[in-house]
Amino acid sequence: MILKKMNHQGRVFLRSFCLLAAALCLSLTACEPKGKADDGPGQGLAADAQKNDRVILRVGGFSYDNAGFRRYIENVMGNRAGELEPESLSRLFDKFVEEKLLLEAARAQGLVLSPEEKEAYVKKMKDAPSQAETAGAPGDFLAAGIYDGLLAEKYAFELIKDIRLDAAEVSRYYQEHKKDYLLPERVKVSQILSESEQDAVRVLQKLKDATEEDFRRVAREESAGPEAFKNGEMGVFKPGELPYEMEKVIFSLAEGTISPVVESSYGYHIFRLDRRLAPELVSEEAARPSIRMKILDLKIKELLAGHIEALKEKLEWSVYPENLTFIYQGND
Repeated sequence: MILKKMNHQGRVFLRSFCLLAAALCLSLTACEPKGKADDGPGQGLAADAQKNDRVILRVGGFSYDNAGFRRYIENVMGNRAGELEPESLSRLFDKFVEEKLLLEAARAQGLVLSPEEKEAYVKKMKDAPSQAETAGAPGDFLAAGIYDGLLAEKYAFELIKDIRLDAAEVSRYYQEHKKDYLLPERVKVSQILSESEQDAVRVLQKLKDATEEDFRRVAREESAGPEAFKNGEMGVFKPGELPYEMEKVIFSLAEGTISPVVESSYGYHIFRLDRRLAPELVSEEAARPSIRMKILDLKIKELLAGHIEALKEKLEWSVYPENLTFIYQGND
């Protein structure tokens, strides 16, 4: 949703709600492709022309068919839509239903999109690299049902725009989750990367008794790695962030020492352990921005989930999973 005036909660809402379906799939690891769309009957979003116009959902006086759901999936997942398995599609269908319930509530309130909001959204879609090729004229957005999703978002924004978060909540979260902000031992590492073992051995001999300044100079002159222009500095890493064959060597080094030649799929490495960083606790002040975002996201999701459940009791709606082009795996 594009609004002329938008507070902090609104910006957070756009990030969390516009991609709500995709975010849900990631959290459940359900939307990862597990096979090809043609693996067998009932697998994936089958292109069954005979079922395109079958009604899969009615909300109020509006009906939605498989063709509309396919457009929804394509808007959310892009070119991965055809790779999704029934479990992933089922969760996305649940979100499709929820969006249409919010849309019906928005219509009941007389909520509409202004021409400026539509124009701004079309421009945003066209400017986005992932959407530039498929974004069409405003009429195309209307046909694809994208404006319906935008109106549902506007309605949801009205629900969550007044959510507040005070300093005491942030402090309480930090105290209750302090272990999550304990950084383990980390290492600051530099490297020289060679394309052949022979070249790496030659460089290693050149580095015998080398100072840090010598290592930096050789890295600039000899390394084939992308960090050569930074004097070979790779950065700071904690356990688990580097490939095992590198990590087991790097973490065994003493501070200021150079490794033997290490082979990996990238080439032949010579590492220098520049510094060991002891475990430390991230301060509450440093953690505050991420904590605010976590709590705000949670409040938004809880409020929307509760409101959607209330709409399910209030509105007239029916689903027809037997008409879907995949085997629906519903939630009890």
